Amino acid sequence: MQRGRVVALLDGAAIVRTQRAMLTVADPPASWRIGMFVDAASREVIGGREHLATSSSEVTRLTPARVAALETRARALATVRGFFAERGFLEVETPLIVPSPGLEIHLDAVAAGDGYLITSPEYAMKRLLAGGLEKIFQVCKCFRANEHGPHHASEFTMIEWYRAFSTIEAIARDTEELVHAVCGDHARLGDRTVSVAPPWRRMTVRDAMLEWAGVRVAGDEPAGELTAAIRAAGIEIADGLAWDDAFFTAWLARVDPALAALDHAILIEDWPAPLAALARRKDGDPRTALRFEAYVGGIELANAFDELVDPDEQEQRFREEQQTRRDRGRPVYPIDTKLIAALREGLPPSGGIALGFDRLVMLATGATTIDHVQTFANSER
Repeated sequence: MQRGRVVALLDGAAIVRTQRAMLTVADPPASWRIGMFVDAASREVIGGREHLATSSSEVTRLTPARVAALETRARALATVRGFFAERGFLEVETPLIVPSPGLEIHLDAVAAGDGYLITSPEYAMKRLLAGGLEKIFQVCKCFRANEHGPHHASEFTMIEWYRAFSTIEAIARDTEELVHAVCGDHARLGDRTVSVAPPWRRMTVRDAMLEWAGVRVAGDEPAGELTAAIRAAGIEIADGLAWDDAFFTAWLARVDPALAALDHAILIEDWPAPLAALARRKDGDPRTALRFEAYVGGIELANAFDELVDPDEQEQRFREEQQTRRDRGRPVYPIDTKLIAALREGLPPSGGIALGFDRLVMLATGATTIDHVQTFANSER
């Protein structure tokens, strides 16, 4: 296809921008003007008018490299849907505007209408499990206030899936196989390649903190004791931090850089109970939550739980999270009473995960920023 827009007229040549390439056309007709749509093969003018592109023009924003990334994104989405269809999953859709967006302390929601835009479809999808659905997945937009950076956007696309009558181990296998299906044996991060061929390396949070940060984490120690251990390891840390803030001070200082340097994907599992979120605790070890995070070359790709199905414990956690948000001056959102009711109705043992689709496309294309794999970045809306 050689139809496109004239973006430059040179001495004896024209540059025509098509969807996939920049074409050089020798001796263009005198009727061609910058901004017009032409057929480079027939040399006919198709339409448009003379218009000089600027830095804010759509044709400037959508470079051929950006378009190539969007084409890879479309193929990746088709691969994702085929992957789940082959495994007997049902694709579902759940509301984007909800009364209860989630209470995780480090996430803030975006108000919308009579509720909030979802930070994750998790609550509604668990209600579907309670209703009898067994293997479900969803690809949807999620929204988180004030998230900006190379790997973050306030509006992004999530793949979330659940397996009832299953465990987090099945979710781990799904994750390895899905990433491999999209990326092949190696993911790309700029000029680097990182192996994503299954099986992936496994490591517990406690082992990662001990090996890379030099900090021994129990999971039930007071925040002050953890802070002292972090300081003794030579990491600068303020006094008076909450347990989670102290933990992540060490994690970001030492563990994140070590994960980024790995030449292979890794699952970081068995998280300390204060970071359990919606994961159940390990049988016989209440200090540990059955949760893993998937990392590829320093990109935090996915977060998985062996799902908490006890309604009383879940409601108690929600109330504690509300109080924590209140104490820290963060917005306090309502508890999702319909989720609690669904848990009381009964949820089978289940595993679930949220995987960032934009980040997965970054790994498939070698993009170094999330903006490059989104049709419209935050700044382009």
